[in-house]
Amino acid sequence: MTNQELEYRVLKILERQPDLTQRQLAEELGVSLGKTHYLIKSLIDVGWVKLDNFQRSGKKWGYAYLLTPMGIIEKAAITARFLVRRQREHAQLQEEIAQLQEEVRQQRDLNNK
Repeated sequence: MTNQELEYRVLKILERQPDLTQRQLAEELGVSLGKTHYLIKSLIDVGWVKLDNFQRSGKKWGYAYLLTPMGIIEKAAITARFLVRRQREHAQLQEEIAQLQEEVRQQRDLNNK
């Protein structure tokens, strides 16, 4: 998975669940905790995500990762690029499936003769 795909997934997940820990986010992404830390830090550095403190319960403090307005705009742009790429991949896969189906049909025709 490319960094851009991971960034897209991080933004998408944090939009839904801003209070996830990095460990929970790493599990959801299927990447290491170190990679997740690197991704979060880079998104904060470019201004797409900001870290916000909140009180969980009693005296315990937690953190929430909030998408900034720039992060929301970038997520939309990444989503559009991701969609175009996936549509292209889908069309190529459909073409490959059609070719394989034709090969199978031709093999059946040869075997039936």
